[in-house]
Amino acid sequence: MIQLNCIAVDDENLALDLLEDNIKKVPFLNLVKRCKNAFDAIETLQHEKIDLLFLDIQMPGITGVQFLQSFKEPPMVIFITAYQQYALEGFELSVIDYLLKPVAFERFLKAVNKAYELHNLHIKSNQIENETKVLPPLESDSLFVNADYSLVKIKIADITYIEGLKDYIKIHLESNNKPIVTRMTMKAIEEKLPSQAFFRIHKSYIISLDKIESIRNLKIKIGSAQIPVSEHYSEDFFKRIGQ
Repeated sequence: MIQLNCIAVDDENLALDLLEDNIKKVPFLNLVKRCKNAFDAIETLQHEKIDLLFLDIQMPGITGVQFLQSFKEPPMVIFITAYQQYALEGFELSVIDYLLKPVAFERFLKAVNKAYELHNLHIKSNQIENETKVLPPLESDSLFVNADYSLVKIKIADITYIEGLKDYIKIHLESNNKPIVTRMTMKAIEEKLPSQAFFRIHKSYIISLDKIESIRNLKIKIGSAQIPVSEHYSEDFFKRIGQ
């Protein structure tokens, strides 16, 4: 079994104890170190290969958000905090998940399973030659992507929205409950989509304008998904839909 090396960063001993206890229950997690602040974490990251970072937000000296913003290529991060108001910043920073204290083990397990899946995808993708390339579409209404060691054909009209996750994207389809995951940047997929039909509403989301069901409080409903509109993109988006 592939293991994820992780560190836990929190200024409260009790929070670190609870987090360490949860980590030890998961076979694929290896706790390298407990850190009381961001500076301890920086030192550890300089000397150890860390795959996953459990990070508190409100800490003395430098906050978890400031700490994460200082990295050009941070490891995977799961925020664990008592403050709900930082959730949007977590989305902007492409964290794996955002957990509110006290964290139930079932919720913790869901978050780390997501990180484990992403880590395995990264390993598999590195084994595929030219994995980051998308073939030019054979038809104007479709494109091909690398997924599960195959070239998968996707009908553009079938795409509901696209979700960015670090070096990967999830392509959500109207005809399939399971999204297609491929190693590719949001910019690259955006260039492949017709601009009249798709719009980027967030650093991590591109939507099909035709699939919008409703908009409320800067959240777009597409099927069962509630997709946030970033303030950075909101003005252009509402101009685009004529509102």
